[in-house]
Amino acid sequence: MTDVLIEPTARSASDFAPLLDQVRRSGLLRLRRRRYAVMIAGDLLALAGVWAIIQVVGNTWWQLFLTLPLAIFTVRMIFVAHDVGHRQVARTSRVNRIAGYLVGDVLLGLSARWWIDKHSRHHANPNQVGRDPDVGTGALCWTTDQAMGRSRLMTWLGRHQGRLFFPLLMLEALNLHVGSARVARSARELAMLSAHVAAYLGLLLWAMGPGKAVVFLLVHQALVGLHLGCAFAPGHKGMVMPPPGSRWDFLRKQVLTTRNVQGGPATDWFLGGLNYQIEHHLFPGMPRPNLRAARPLVRAHCSDLGLPYAEEPLARSFGITIRHLQHVGRRA
Repeated sequence: MTDVLIEPTARSASDFAPLLDQVRRSGLLRLRRRRYAVMIAGDLLALAGVWAIIQVVGNTWWQLFLTLPLAIFTVRMIFVAHDVGHRQVARTSRVNRIAGYLVGDVLLGLSARWWIDKHSRHHANPNQVGRDPDVGTGALCWTTDQAMGRSRLMTWLGRHQGRLFFPLLMLEALNLHVGSARVARSARELAMLSAHVAAYLGLLLWAMGPGKAVVFLLVHQALVGLHLGCAFAPGHKGMVMPPPGSRWDFLRKQVLTTRNVQGGPATDWFLGGLNYQIEHHLFPGMPRPNLRAARPLVRAHCSDLGLPYAEEPLARSFGITIRHLQHVGRRA
């Protein structure tokens, strides 16, 4: 990175304004309520259909094959919760808030309030240690400083974290549920999360014995975590991490720390539009169906300014992430 990219230039404060004006005039910030209604209805019907098949199949180990479609459509609803949290779906904040509680807390068992707070801090300072919770200290180390002074077990984990990246992703869904439960405060939030747990366990136990239900739950949650990791990790991991005290302008803060994933409609569907991570970070309220159309506008604007626009295939994005993790662990 050159100094001109790291430090804002004299005109950088206004660099985002022409792009914002162009996107507004293109109508890409308008809500797509009918499109969302059709999309959400389809995903809900598919999710309900998988649960119905689970009940019909009954008490058999063949049920484990149904964890895959159940995980896929569970993550589809997590994408909806993500969009609702960004107010992409409904016109009023009240409707978005209610939808967030219904989809997040009741349907998924994930606290909408907790997730919005966490995700908002990520959007405000992506990839900045100490300010972005997604690169905070945890099982994985994103910087050499984070890897220093840890226990022997955690040091071993850090040394091999690149190889263990995908297995660790399988714990992400359980980690999100634990995080939601830990911050639940109000009686309403506790009631909604409890209703999800009761319904989820009840449906499993109604269809199969306790032993099979536990195995089904673990496999399902592991696949949900893996799918989520495939959607969220390529967007920032292995990208530039702003140093402490940096004063990058909004455009550079979002573009230089973010990577898109190349692909067509199938990639859009599988990654829930998060493959357009640069456009999403620049315009977090832009409806998911509009992100593909915004991409050429953003890319051309970055080219005019001489800003790098990172875009890689999914496999290469993971390769960059794993190499970064392995490099950090070995240095420590």
